[in-house]
Amino acid sequence: MSGHRPLILTTKGLDDYALLDSGNGRKLEKFGGVILNRPEEQAIWTPRLSEDQWSKADAIFTGDVDEEGAGRWKRRDGLGEGWICEHGSVRFACRFTSFRHVGAFPEQAAHWSWMLAKLEAASAAGRPSLLSLFGYTGLASLVAAEAGAEVTHVDASKKAIAWARENQALSRMEELPIRWIVDDAGKFAAREMRRGKRYDGILLDPPKYGRGPKGEVWDLFRDLPEMLRLCKELLKPAGFLILTVYAIRASYLSFHRLTEEVLGGGVESGELALIDAGGGLLSTSLFARRGA
Repeated sequence: MSGHRPLILTTKGLDDYALLDSGNGRKLEKFGGVILNRPEEQAIWTPRLSEDQWSKADAIFTGDVDEEGAGRWKRRDGLGEGWICEHGSVRFACRFTSFRHVGAFPEQAAHWSWMLAKLEAASAAGRPSLLSLFGYTGLASLVAAEAGAEVTHVDASKKAIAWARENQALSRMEELPIRWIVDDAGKFAAREMRRGKRYDGILLDPPKYGRGPKGEVWDLFRDLPEMLRLCKELLKPAGFLILTVYAIRASYLSFHRLTEEVLGGGVESGELALIDAGGGLLSTSLFARRGA
């Protein structure tokens, strides 16, 4: 990796999303018609907008600011628990969760055109297959399936899988070939390897910490190396992998080097960044990805 330079993949996010401003450890966003004020440790600069403009947020997340910690939302009167947003033909439900998330990560859209190009290339040999591990509410799975891929979507949370199925129904995409599986990602990947299953692409979006449906403990820095080795065995020779990591305090070089060690050369890596309404960039996550 001598001479490697990071890529900064920038995006304005989803069709129904806008990053309005950030600063002082917060970010001001608009999902559909709802304006949110959430913690963002990366935003150490001064906000561009006035306090009066920030005060117009419909909901403010307070409490624990750790990415995996619980907190609470202070919502304006009359605002319900959820609402619907859109990206292209994908419709998805947003909800207030105790972990500050609302069910969508807009920066992930920066990967989707690359993913779709890889899937299109693989379609020359038949319907391409995609494995989404730690798939959460399924937006990427729906985007891939709509483009013609056969998708296997795995998450340890029954609530996340139910949310993903709800998004599929909202999008009127029930006929698309998606397997929704509640399972520990590592155990599922190991079984697929033993079965000799191979995929054209893998999306790997692990948390820093997590628990499987039977209490299995996931620790990113301990368990990611073995997970990548399993993914290598599950990829077809011309397959691709996209790893996204929200352990933003780590270095992208750590994940670049590990991915390159396991999958070989041709790895590109860096950060995903959202473009705000003033043209500024907010880094949200690290990534490493490799195509054939």
